[in-house]
Amino acid sequence: MLNISIKKLSADDLFEFLDLIRVFEDVFEMKQFQMPNESYLQSLLSRDDFFVFVTLIDGKVIAGLTAYLLRQYYSERPLVYIFDLAVQTKWQRKGVGKTLIRSINEYCRKEGMEEVFVQADVADEYALDFYRSTGGLPEEVIHFTYPLN
Repeated sequence: MLNISIKKLSADDLFEFLDLIRVFEDVFEMKQFQMPNESYLQSLLSRDDFFVFVTLIDGKVIAGLTAYLLRQYYSERPLVYIFDLAVQTKWQRKGVGKTLIRSINEYCRKEGMEEVFVQADVADEYALDFYRSTGGLPEEVIHFTYPLN
């Protein structure tokens, strides 16, 4: 039987974070990706406003998510934005992603956060269906970016 667990990474878990980034690289088909400097990634893991949850099977990272805590001025309770979530292809549609969503929601509820939110591209039907299936409530918004290069 497989040993499956969810873990919130701490500053001591750099190698698991690197493994998760490699999962993102694979699942998101990131061409010519260059891994950031390990000291930079270590500094991210040390922050109190950056969360990383991973799914481990027999100690190997097969999925995970990253999220940012957003302190707000409308409320003293912060929001949490899920930035990336990915599950290795062979483990997709087996409840792994739903367990990650449930885990971050439970963690944020215990920590007194007001809301967890995530965005998905309108054209990405799989992501839209996934987030709906986890109880996410869709809001119609347009996302604008300002490239700074």
